[in-house]
Amino acid sequence: MQLVIPALQILAALVLLSVWLVRFGSATPYRGGSAHSMKEEFAAYGLPAWSLYVVGTLKIGVAVALIAGLWMPVVVFPAALLLGGLMLGAVAMHVKIRDPLLKSMPALVMLLLAIGIGLGAGR
Repeated sequence: MQLVIPALQILAALVLLSVWLVRFGSATPYRGGSAHSMKEEFAAYGLPAWSLYVVGTLKIGVAVALIAGLWMPVVVFPAALLLGGLMLGAVAMHVKIRDPLLKSMPALVMLLLAIGIGLGAGR
């Protein structure tokens, strides 16, 4: 268990950084609605344009905190809590626009990672 939580932290951080820095403008099978980019996805959810940058900043911040948490464990639980909240919001947006379950899977998996990290950080 001693290595599991740090491994989950790294996994979650790398996924977040990949989605928000590498695949931001790319189409994936998991984009909401018929969106081909992150910007289109937020529009499909009916969210204001500024929310894309707020959520992106928060998610990149969570990724950095999860990595920093390898050396500063005090930041891991708040980062996991924030990630969990963001992922609940992501799942809610997929439900709002009636996406098929497959499109919600990444958010659900990240929610489970956040829960696991949070529970592990609380020890």
